[in-house]
Formats: sequence, structure tokens, C-alpha cells
Amino acid sequence: METLNTALCSYGLSGRVFHAPFIDLHPGFQLAGSWERSKKLIQEDYPGVKSYHSLSALLADDRVMLVVVNTPTYIHYDYTKQALLADKHVVVEKAFTTTVKEAEQLHELALKQGKKLSVYQNRRWDSDFKTVKKVIQEGLLGDIIEAEFQFQKYKPALSHKQHIEIPSPGAGILNNLGPHLIDQAVHLLGMPDAIFADIRITRQRSQVDDYFELILYYDKLRVKLKAGFLVREPAPAYIIHGTKGSFLKSRADAQEEYLVAGIKPNTLDWYTEPESEYGLLHTEKDTKVIREKVKSSQGSYLGYYDAVYKSIVDNQPIAVTAEDGINVMRIIEAAIKSSNEQKVILL
Repeated sequence: METLNTALCSYGLSGRVFHAPFIDLHPGFQLAGSWERSKKLIQEDYPGVKSYHSLSALLADDRVMLVVVNTPTYIHYDYTKQALLADKHVVVEKAFTTTVKEAEQLHELALKQGKKLSVYQNRRWDSDFKTVKKVIQEGLLGDIIEAEFQFQKYKPALSHKQHIEIPSPGAGILNNLGPHLIDQAVHLLGMPDAIFADIRITRQRSQVDDYFELILYYDKLRVKLKAGFLVREPAPAYIIHGTKGSFLKSRADAQEEYLVAGIKPNTLDWYTEPESEYGLLHTEKDTKVIREKVKSSQGSYLGYYDAVYKSIVDNQPIAVTAEDGINVMRIIEAAIKSSNEQKVILL
């Protein structure tokens, strides 16, 4: 089995929780190390890997074939461009970039260099989203006429991370949680024709947007995407209505919580939701109306990296493409324009 030596651009929460455990677990990858600016922590968790003192040192390592750009959004463009020019394949965290133009330039550069470029949309491999996808694809709801995806939390306190809370390109909830919801909606239902957005600041002392509601307009479908930090008792995260029935599902995937707690994803039942979080299906099946719970699909972010491996080694289609990232950025830019001008924006 061909091995892909892979290096991270950061070993903070993102590197430690979302990337390193799955790179280390997958037999097709070898974790080469990470660029670490001050704290040198990666060798404590993964003895034998390298702690690079600079990005140039990381990119100069001929062993490294894949670079994970998991840094603040405002420097995604620069680091991804440098990695592609250094003849590396690249996985870049969401949000892909800060503008559509930057995203398009990186896509063109990857094609020119003959390298794979993928956006890390791990939430496609959440158990709750995979369950929703399965219900829709099996036609259990008929034609979808209305859908609502929510990412609600209760976090009245501001983050200690300055790049998240200080106004700058890539800051704010629309760039942080927005890409997850937008990507899921487009992945399931395609690109909308138009968008209306309400983007606000709701928390005391917040300087960046911490609430949004987007309405995506399709020919016969409306999709509402919502996120906020002042929701102590959230509604179902997924509410789908179709011509035959409805499906309601909580956001119950706990992979992130497990990983933050240091639990490694090396068990066969990683990650399986408890029965209490199964979704509610109320529809018509075989001429009978049914109202029942639907067992959740198994979630695992390893699926993302398995798809990356197959795209590089076996030249299979990339699971999350640069074009997917561009489409998310198109919707984010249109949402900002819509909220500022208080009108529907055609895409």
C-alpha cells in the first residue's frame, strides 16, 4: 500500500483533534509532523514525527506529499498557494478562503500543478448528516419542498482566540459555522438560484457576526440555514419536509467531543449515536402512514481522509472539491451583500 507522508501547518485544536488522529489511524498515511511556532507538542503525542520550525522548512521536506493547511482562514490562500507551488497535494480547512477570487485562483493553480486540492468539510461524515442524507436519497420523503439546517449553541462568552473575535477577513460565524451548513445544503440539494440573508451581532461586546439566517431559493424548494450562539434549548438541527412526509433529526454526533477528550477513533463502532438521538420519520410507505424512529448512520471523519487517499493514489474523484469550496464562497459573498443591502441576491 502506497504511503502518503503528510504534514500539518498547525498543531492546535484543529491539528490535534480533527486531523492528526485520522491521518495516524489510516494505513495509507504517515504523519510526518507539523509546523509549530512556539509550543512544541506534536512529538509528545506522536513520537518520531518532526516539529518544523517554519513553513519553508516543511515545504522543503521532499518526503512530504500532502500538506494540511489548518490555520486561520485569512492565511489559507497564501499557505495553500505556497504548498501547491512546492509540488504538494493540499487539504485546506474551511472556510476555503476569504473571497471567491482567491478560491478560483487556487483551483486554477492546482490544475496547473497537477495536484489534488480538497476542502476539509468533515461534517459530511457526521452521523446525523449521513442519516439525513440516507433518508432523502431513499426517497422516503418524496420531493423535498422545505428544509432547515441549524447549528445552534449557547456560548455567550467570547472566544479567547483573537483571530475569531476581532474583525478581519474570515472572522465571524458566517465564515466559521456557515461553511458547514452551506456545504451540506449544496451537497444534498445543489446550488440555489438566489439567496436572502440576515447577519447580526447578538452577544454583548462581540465585534463580529455571531448570528445568521440564510434563505436559499430553488425552483420548488426553500432551504433555511441558521446559526447562533445564544440558543440554550435548540430545535431539531435538521427539519426536512417533502411531498410524502417529514424527518426531524437532532445534531447528536459527538466525534468532536470524544476527540477533544483524547479518545482515539480506533474502535469498530466509532462513532455510533445512542438510540435516544435517533431521528423521527413521519411519512407514507407502501400506502401506509408510518411514524417511527430511524437508526442513525455511523459517523467517522476517517471517511474524509480515506477519500483523499483514494483521490491521490487511485485518481478517484475528490470527495470535497475545490469547486465545492468555490460554491460555498459564492454563497457567503452573496449572503454578505444580501444582508448589507437587505434584498434577495441572484446567484
